[in-house]
Amino acid sequence: MNVEFHYDFGSPNAYHSHQVIKGIEARTGITFNYVPILLGGVHKLTNNQSPMAAFGAVKGKLDYQRRETQRFMKWNGIDKFIFNSNFPVMTIAIMRGAVYARDKPWYRGYIDAMFHHMWEADKKMDDPKVIGAALAESGLPAEEIFAAVQTLEVKKALIDSTDASVARGNFGSPCFYVEDEMYYGKETLWEVEEEINRLTC
Repeated sequence: MNVEFHYDFGSPNAYHSHQVIKGIEARTGITFNYVPILLGGVHKLTNNQSPMAAFGAVKGKLDYQRRETQRFMKWNGIDKFIFNSNFPVMTIAIMRGAVYARDKPWYRGYIDAMFHHMWEADKKMDDPKVIGAALAESGLPAEEIFAAVQTLEVKKALIDSTDASVARGNFGSPCFYVEDEMYYGKETLWEVEEEINRLTC
């Protein structure tokens, strides 16, 4: 069964989803396929916006979303989240790193590390020096990754992954697929788990 998570490290909701996915994988025995995308590229291609840009002028909307996020974290035992003080962060370098890492045995370790440094350690993850230190701290091959993200192959691969995600129907992150069925938003993860269970029972 193919279950996908289309993500960008710059999305706090993608971080929350990543934490919940760990439990779904443990309960179902299914491993999610993490698909790196560039959220800014998705938004440009779909005329979408971040919630802050889209709803900032709507009275009460962002306050409600913050309350909903607090409930989501409480229900799912997420207690290390810190909203990044550098937000919005240009994640193109670390997303290119994800593309490069995708076929490496340390791909999940890279994902865990980047989400940690973005949303638990409050680091400016578009600063090359900060990225390099974060990679080294996490035991990841910083020099190898930095060299790879400069190559045309990796740059094109991230563009292609983003374009393919949009062509499939995605308009942001977090986005999930169970086979060909799309689910959008962290709040749909219970549906994702239900569908996995339905297809595997």
